[in-house]
Amino acid sequence: MAKKFDINEIEVWDGNYATSQALRQAQVDVVAAYPITPSTPIVEGYGSYVANGYVDGEFVMVESEHAAMSACVGAAASGGRVATATSSQGFALMTEVLYQASGMRQPIVLTVVNRALASPLNVRGDHADMYLGRDAGWINLDAFNAQEAYDLTLCAFRIGEHLDVRLPVMMHQDGFTTSHKAQKVNPLQDEVAYKFVGDYVPVDEMLDFSRAVTHGAQTEEDWHFEHKAKQHKALMDSRTVIDAVFADFKALTGREYKRVETYLLEDAEVAIVALGSSVETALLAAEELRKEEGIKAGVIAPRVFRPFPYDLIRDVIDSSPLKALAVMDKSSPGGAMGALFNEISAAAYTTQNRPLITNFIYGLGGRDFSVEEAKRIFKEQKAHADAGHITTPIQQFSGLRGPKLGFFETKRS
Repeated sequence: MAKKFDINEIEVWDGNYATSQALRQAQVDVVAAYPITPSTPIVEGYGSYVANGYVDGEFVMVESEHAAMSACVGAAASGGRVATATSSQGFALMTEVLYQASGMRQPIVLTVVNRALASPLNVRGDHADMYLGRDAGWINLDAFNAQEAYDLTLCAFRIGEHLDVRLPVMMHQDGFTTSHKAQKVNPLQDEVAYKFVGDYVPVDEMLDFSRAVTHGAQTEEDWHFEHKAKQHKALMDSRTVIDAVFADFKALTGREYKRVETYLLEDAEVAIVALGSSVETALLAAEELRKEEGIKAGVIAPRVFRPFPYDLIRDVIDSSPLKALAVMDKSSPGGAMGALFNEISAAAYTTQNRPLITNFIYGLGGRDFSVEEAKRIFKEQKAHADAGHITTPIQQFSGLRGPKLGFFETKRS
């Protein structure tokens, strides 16, 4: 008989282990996976829980990540609670099936342990895979540390399975920086975690032979548009469900999550906008700059990347005295501005207070983002604010060896 696993105090877990424990506590029925660095320990952990009787589920080893997501879609359509994990090239191979999962409204939970995309081959963390899947019709949550990886995985099931949503959810965490770094985590007891997630309620499952349903139907110009519009509406309407789930989680644990997190922003004149573990680095830099040089620095961190919180970003900018923003993109822009920069700029354009906005490409292939570099970026934003215009190229590469690269020079009269 399996040993009862109840936790009621602080543990030291990394992000991968924290996520695997959340899958166990949610009593996931099926995990289909093709392991890939740095996400392997998540599915490996679930497999061990199945083998040792901690969870009554199925761990399905398949021949590729494309097959893994295909198996997840089939298992979810059959009426099971389903999850998996992947990274980088594996995520890229899954991409075709991501659209199937969201179009079929299957509430699969996918942990993406963010890692650079080849070529050249790199196993370290950046956000190339996050950006690749941002428009696949999935809800996207972003964890900044191991505690959040655990918490948000539990929340992901509640959100995706909600009967007003019924959409798949990605839960992102930074490869190695979060996935492999041991940190303090305060997990819930097994019974409390499962009660929060709730029993799985199947919808239109294929194995209900009393009511025939069709999954993966074909539509052309006569109905395809209407299906996609309905799917988009469900994604946008999920915002209220996300807020409600976060509120319930706060009531249960005292840990508060918002679709847009802000730090030191009430009086901030300059800010960094970032995702993932970089948020904590930027916050530490802001705190030190306030003490050392009196620079009123703050941080904006989208917690929910899809549906993108344009309205909240707009409100955050309008309600603070911000004069300059640095938007940090941890992914190669491919001949354009960074993806997060474009999102933030679109939201800021609708504000009354239109701050100066610059774009920094940083951290590619796991390149370190230091507190000192964050301070330098804050100071550069202060120079823009004082001058009343952008004094550098709008896009820069931060932390790059060799000649300084900047693009899209500003023209001033």
